[in-house]
Parts: sequence; structure tokens; C-alpha cells
Amino acid sequence: MQPVSTSSSGPLPHAIVAVDRFIQATRDSGYRDTVSAISELVDNSVQAGAEVVEIQVSRAVDSEDPLEVSIRDDGEGMDHASLRRAMRFGGSSRFDDRTGLGRYGMGLPNSSLSQARRVEVFSWREDGEVLQTYLDVDEIAGGQVYEVPVPQHVELPGGLPSPTGTIVQWTRCDRLDNRRATTVARKLMRGLGRKFRYFLWDGGRIVINGEEIVPIDPLYLREDSLVSGARAFGEVLEYEFRAPGERRTSLVSVRFSELPVESWHALSNEEKRRLGVPKGAGVSVVRAGREVDYGWFLMGGKRRENYDDWWRCEICFEPPLDEAFGITHTKQQIRPVQALQAELAPDLEQVARVLNQRARAAYQRARRRTDPVESETRAETREGELTPLSPPSRRLGRRALKRLADADRSLAAAPGPRDGGTVEYRLVEASGVAQDFYTVVHQEGRVVVVINPDHEFCRSVWRPLQDRTDADGRALRTQLELMLLAAARAELAVGAQHGPVIDQLRRAWSDALAAFLRR
Repeated sequence: MQPVSTSSSGPLPHAIVAVDRFIQATRDSGYRDTVSAISELVDNSVQAGAEVVEIQVSRAVDSEDPLEVSIRDDGEGMDHASLRRAMRFGGSSRFDDRTGLGRYGMGLPNSSLSQARRVEVFSWREDGEVLQTYLDVDEIAGGQVYEVPVPQHVELPGGLPSPTGTIVQWTRCDRLDNRRATTVARKLMRGLGRKFRYFLWDGGRIVINGEEIVPIDPLYLREDSLVSGARAFGEVLEYEFRAPGERRTSLVSVRFSELPVESWHALSNEEKRRLGVPKGAGVSVVRAGREVDYGWFLMGGKRRENYDDWWRCEICFEPPLDEAFGITHTKQQIRPVQALQAELAPDLEQVARVLNQRARAAYQRARRRTDPVESETRAETREGELTPLSPPSRRLGRRALKRLADADRSLAAAPGPRDGGTVEYRLVEASGVAQDFYTVVHQEGRVVVVINPDHEFCRSVWRPLQDRTDADGRALRTQLELMLLAAARAELAVGAQHGPVIDQLRRAWSDALAAFLRR
């Protein structure tokens, strides 16, 4: 067998990778946005022991592309061999090292060239000698370069900013998300503040254009974060899981939080957006202290709804579970394997449904304090036109009463007889009170219609109308609510003689309605 030449004088005719085409194709792969690409470089800095990472987004000079980006750290720096290796795709000295986030060796070249046509790297150690090398898309695509240029000794203008460190400089930035430096910097402030919150809480610093990043807690629990005010919900859930091919189990921890519906619901839409409430429902997935994804994960059959904006979840896992979570080399997306979903999803779905119901009930209570429900008020004012109801003939069971009170604390005690024989009407969602799509609770001085949140009627009709804020939606919602209140009152009016028949009718109606509405 003839030996294969490894000369860098030109491309190998049968090379596994066609370098000129690969460099163009790889620019289109893997990164959602500029924040994700720069996060790769911050990962490298953190793993190199950096305490401070400084990012500068500035206008370019004499370039058709308006911006340049530099990322500087005070990490351990690189020598001649490690610098050249770091610029190769898959050439990291930390390949498959799970102690950090640089285990794939794709971060520096892949992330940089996904945003810019040229990347230069300067690095120095305690000897003070600065080494520099680069990658240039046009030179590679044009067949001028086939390997990482040999690092050269250079001088940094103004001297060394720290005893050791690295600077990554992007020029000819043709693929940044935005063309204004202030816009890019603002998005980096929020994105990196959340992704690297644990690094910041541990004393690390990230500075963008001279402004220090404040950590962002997506659970809104920590007072030293940009926004706080939520409260923890339940205990931390912990799971031991063995990844395929691993001999030992690793830990997964899950925690939830509830946002303060009572104090935030009346804020303006602009203020809610500033706080990150609308469309913010989701799970923050954290690997070894760094957020790798945010989305709707491991919730089983629970679909995301508007009221889910009012609670948050965080899942933390250890690096040996990379394969179980399906983490990609860009560390910005997960694809949990089926075994992990089977382990976590049932519990997480159950908690998610409880939190959704609590948020809905809290929002209804808060709205009732500031904006009385029109249908309830109208039914109360028209009560005098109807034949008075007989006193309640059946008492609620203790368990059902507790569930009703959990759904709305104002229902914990009945109001008692009211002047003029008036009746208070209430509409509320509560699980476990009945299996029908609604049921009626008659207390002294109060009629409560309890909507079953697990019935198809609630998912297909009730909640979509409750979530609508336009005039037509509010009008339809009021009419539907009045229909239910009237049906409830009619049941109570004839229930003394025909209670069992009414219960059977409601059950049959409920079953038929579920069947007809189901898609």
C-alpha cells in the first residue's frame, strides 16, 4: 500500500472532507443566534479558569459589514500547540472531557465562522509572549489555506491586559443577528445573563461594552438577579438515572416556582414583557451550572397554555447524562431519550397541571378583586325575578370542600343568609369535585358552578374563551357563563324532587359532550 501524502501544498484528491465546501456548509449549521455562538466562547473562557470575560461589540472600520466583536478573558491562555489545536474543527485538547463544556472541540472555529468571515485569536501565558493565528473563510474557500496557520509572536497594542488570557476577534461579521451594536449588546446582556447565571452567582464577571451583566434567574427566586419575586413550589424532585453505557447513576434535580399573579397581573403589557412573563412558559435545562436549552420539555401530554406563563421549572443534570438528554455539540438544544422521558414526564406533567390550575385560580381571584365577573354580577342582580331557591339540601363532603377552597380561598366559608334573599353566584375551576364537565355546589347564600379542568369541555371551549381579551371574546364568554349559571340554578330549583334524575342527565350530557368535542 502506498503511503498517503499529508502535504499542505494543496488539497488531497480523495480527502474525507472537501475543505472549501465544508467551510461554507458549516457556517449554516448548528447555531440559533449570535447569543448562542458567543456562549461557546464564554464556555471556553470559563473552562480556562477565567474570572472576567469582556465582550466588545463595535463598529467596523473600512468594511462593508458594520460590526466587529471581540471576547477577552483572563484565563490560563494557550501555548503554541494548544492554540493551533483549538482552531481545528474537533481539535480540542478537552475532547470528551465531561468536566466542562468544551468536550467536542467544535466551539471556537464553528461558532466564530458561523457569525464572521474571519476570526483571529491572541493568547498568552505567564511568559508574556503573545501568540496569534487565524481562520479566514475566503482564504479556505479559495483554496489558499488547508491547515491552521502557524501561530506567530505579536505585540498587543497597549500591552497585556492581564497576566494570562485570550482574545478572540471576529471581523467581517456578515451573519450577526443585528446590524446595530447596541441591539447586539442588549440581546447578549439578557441571553448570557441567563445562560451563565451560576457562573455570575459564583463570583464570575461578564462585561459587555463596559457594562457588567446582572444574572437572570428564570425561576424569579433569587433576589440578586435582574428580576425576582416568585416563590418556590413544592420540594425539589431528585432522580437517579443511569445513562446508556454508564456503570454508575447520575443525579437529575427538578424544581418549580410560582410567579406572583396577585401583584403582577394588573401590570401593563409592556411591563409584563419587561419582566419576561408573556410567552415565557418553559423549562430551563442546566448542565453543570450552564443553561443548555430552554423550552417545553418532559411535560408528557400537558400542552403549553397562557396560564403556564405564571410558573417556571428548572432541570439540572450532571455531565454523564449528556447522551440521555441528547445534548448537541453546540450545547443549545436537548433531545431527551425515551427512557428519561418515561422516568421524569409523569411527575413533571402532574406538577405542571397543578401549577396551571393554581395560576388560573389566582388570576381569577385577582381579576375578581379589580374587575368583577360580569356574568356573576348580572345573575345576582336578576335573582329577584326568579322563584326563591330552597335552602341547601345536601352538604359538601370535607374533601370536596377542601378542593374548592384550594381553587379559590374565598370559597372556604359560605357567606350565610343574605339580605333580601339575594344569592352570590360564582364560577370556578377545581379538580376532584366531580367527574362531569361541571357540577353545582349550593351553600347558604351562594351558588357555585365548578368547572372540571380535566374534561374536554374545559380544554376545547371554556379555557379558550377565558383567555380571550377582545370584545367579541368577552361577550361570548359572558353568554356561556350565564348559560352555565342558569343551568345550575335550574338544577337546584327542581333538585329536591328529581335530584338523582338530574345527576344522571348531567352525567350522560357530560359524556356525550366529551365525545362530540374530542378531536
